[in-house]
This record gives sequence, structure tokens and C-alpha cells, in this order.
Amino acid sequence: MSGLSASPVSTADAATGAGPRHVAIIMDGNGRWAKRRFLPRVAGHRAGAEAVRVTVKAAADMGLKALTLYAFSSENWRRSTEEVSDLMGLLRHYLRKEIAGMDRNGIRLRTIGNIDGLDNELINLVREGVERTKNNRRLDFVLALNYGAQDEMVRAIRDIATDVQSGVLAPEDIDPAAIEARLDTSDLPPLDLLIRTSGERRLSNFLLWQAAYAELLFVDTLWPDFDGEALAAAIADFGTRERRFGGR
Repeated sequence: MSGLSASPVSTADAATGAGPRHVAIIMDGNGRWAKRRFLPRVAGHRAGAEAVRVTVKAAADMGLKALTLYAFSSENWRRSTEEVSDLMGLLRHYLRKEIAGMDRNGIRLRTIGNIDGLDNELINLVREGVERTKNNRRLDFVLALNYGAQDEMVRAIRDIATDVQSGVLAPEDIDPAAIEARLDTSDLPPLDLLIRTSGERRLSNFLLWQAAYAELLFVDTLWPDFDGEALAAAIADFGTRERRFGGR
């Protein structure tokens, strides 16, 4: 656990506005979790995949509208070939195992990032999951795959430049709303709470635009140890914050 404590957060609490609608998590600490147990690094990633399953279920039970998890960043390609292969294998295994359950439980799978950079088998699995769950409304479960916030913003700016060049958009009409409409998250609720596990305190190129007025929470819990109780504690901490959005 993170050291935070909380009473259970109910769906009713979230529905009345007491809690966040959109939570994002930088899942960090799989390697350290494995190292402390004298296990190979891949064992930490496997335990982390189980933490994903538990946390997604908890998020749906608590009434969140969207949960975004940083599953594979555009910078993760710099890791060893073996580790990248292990991560891709785990993603394939997770999707094969969990998509049917997501559909049964009203969870809609979404992705952000450039999935075309992944291998064909994984791309097909992702698209299958997105298609199968597209009509679900209980929770938007968003996997950030081959995602980097700077790349996302570059793509948005290129779209705007193209629209300006073609006369669809006037330069004076470029505003934050125009940018937000071209981000990967354009049809998701605004980001309310961004959590990073493992004690690290940086955003690592994750949802940089969206985090402008999100509440940030850094917890010491290693990702494989994160669970529903840890999520409830984070949401309870969010409830103590006074959100002013620069107004005073």
C-alpha cells in the first residue's frame, strides 16, 4: 500500500461528483518488485499485468468513467530486445485473456498512441478488443500503447497546420479547444487525477497537455502491489484537494 488510507469509495460517491471521473496511472516499479524478490524482471511484468486486472475491476466498481494506463511508451523501445519482447508477449496474453471479461462487465477498451508501430498480431488483438467492446459504457479502459505526449502534440499541430494550409482553419481560430480536439484523448473526460507508483516523481512524457490542471499523486507502492485499496486511497486523497484551476 501507498501509506494512504481511505474508506471505500462507492459508485454513488463518484456519480455525485465527490470523486474523479478520469484517472490515469503511470505504472512503475515492476523491475524493482522483481529484484527485491530475486526474480527475473519479466516476473515483475507478469505481476504488474495482474495488478492491471485488479485495478480495472476496482475502477469500474468505484464508478470511474475512464481509467488510462501507461502500458508502453514510445521511449520503451530503447529497452533491451528481450525486455521489449517480454512486454509485447504479456500484452498479447493479457488481451487474449481479458477482452471477453471486459465485454461481460461493460468495459470499453480504448487506446491512445500510435498502435501502428506495434507488431501485426498485437495490432489485430487491440482492434478486436476495441471493436468487441465499443458499445460498452460502464468504464472506458484506455491503454496508452506506443504513446508519448510530445508525439501526440506534434501530431495535433501537424493536423492544425494542414487545416490552416487548406483553409479549413484560420490561424486566429487556433485555441486550446482546437488543440484538444486533435489529441488522442479528445472524446474522453478531462483528466482529473494522475497517479505514479514506485516513488518516482516525474511525468515521463505522459499526458502532458491533459495534466495541466489534473491533481498529481506520487505513491511509494510498486505497481505489482497496487490494488483496489490503493486506488480507493488515491481517490480519497483526491477528495481532500481544493481544485482552483488557476482562478485564485
